Amino acid sequence: MGKLEDKSQKKTKRKNLQHVILQTIAVAGVLSVVLVAPNVIGALTKLGIFPNKRQKEYISSSASKLVKRGLLFYNGKHYQLTSQGESLLRRWQFADFRLKKPKRWDKKWRVMIFDIPEKKRKARDDLTILFRQAGIRRLQNSVWIYPYDCEDIITLLKTDFGIGKYLLYMIVDELENDKYLREEFGLV
Repeated sequence: MGKLEDKSQKKTKRKNLQHVILQTIAVAGVLSVVLVAPNVIGALTKLGIFPNKRQKEYISSSASKLVKRGLLFYNGKHYQLTSQGESLLRRWQFADFRLKKPKRWDKKWRVMIFDIPEKKRKARDDLTILFRQAGIRRLQNSVWIYPYDCEDIITLLKTDFGIGKYLLYMIVDELENDKYLREEFGLV
């Protein structure tokens, strides 16, 4: 059991390191190799992720893996975030994101309906995971509901996942038998 836990912890640390590297480069735009290590090390130290002496080696290795995955571009001097890297970073940020709730409900439901083809199954699966994490509830198989405005986030997801024509966002004034939904969302 110990080896399995160690492997899981290493994977989590590696993902956190990649996340910090992408965020650091996203904030700065373009970073030189000399600047990446201190900035990332500082961020990791604040998070308490790296108590190890081989920090620069880990960062360099992780950045190289991000380049191989197409998330970063490296021209020999500078790292730069690719559009694929930006998209992944937005998904990671959305995964930790909870939609803001206004003080008062406007008594309108936001309904998301999608029919995403099998060839885009990964996007469909990722979308449902993100919906759950954000507090959007499943009404039926491909029908999701939320009581507050989330149009901006949905538009961003349509673009990032490339599913604009497969996802429909509606604002509904009235929903039959919505008492259980109002209770679930604490709107009673």
